[in-house]
Amino acid sequence: MEQTIEFRYDTQLLIESENEDLDEDEIKDYITEHFVGDSLVAAGDEELVKIHFHTNEPWKILEYCRSLGEIYDIVVEDMDRQARGLHG
Repeated sequence: MEQTIEFRYDTQLLIESENEDLDEDEIKDYITEHFVGDSLVAAGDEELVKIHFHTNEPWKILEYCRSLGEIYDIVVEDMDRQARGLHG
């Protein structure tokens, strides 16, 4: 039996702001309202927020997060490939 993954890309990153103006709740609300996906986590403080989100369009998440500050430790994993046992 083959497992179907609705949202293929596990997208994780850190957003850092020198202005200390990040708001994890606002970020969470914006992502929920503007992007399709699930398993959203946005946790942190005014200077640093970690994002974890399953989506089919990770580039849109990266673009939005870059508008908020510097992004780094970016990981986008293809969960469909992982489920099929393909790595790399």
